[in-house]
Amino acid sequence: MKHFVAAVALGVALLSSAPALAEGNLASNGTDLTLDINTVDLKFSQNVWELETGKYYRIAITSDGNEEIAVVSPELWRNSWINQIVVNDLEVKSYGLYSVEFDDGGTFNISFVPLRPGEYDIYVPGYEDRGLKGTFVVK
Repeated sequence: MKHFVAAVALGVALLSSAPALAEGNLASNGTDLTLDINTVDLKFSQNVWELETGKYYRIAITSDGNEEIAVVSPELWRNSWINQIVVNDLEVKSYGLYSVEFDDGGTFNISFVPLRPGEYDIYVPGYEDRGLKGTFVVK
């Protein structure tokens, strides 16, 4: 009888320490975010986004096309799962992302899930101090 009680106690302990698994499709019903870039007035349409780890987001990054620019946020992308990048209804499945570059006006749609909390900059290199910089605050 002692062995049976010990086996049951061990089983209960193992089951109670098992990690919780998510159910369903994480990449559905995401939150839409936008970033419009005005290269004439050197402005981002928004400078701070508050996000949560484990939630699905879709950000539309749009440039007016008046100047060729790259938009970088390597720390955010390194600390996120990227589902896809869409340009003109063409999808790219990527293992990583450093930046997106605009040669003309247009929109990149990036679908992602932040994995680590922190503050992550998004900016146009060379224009950070002139207004083309924002921060993702991931909690």
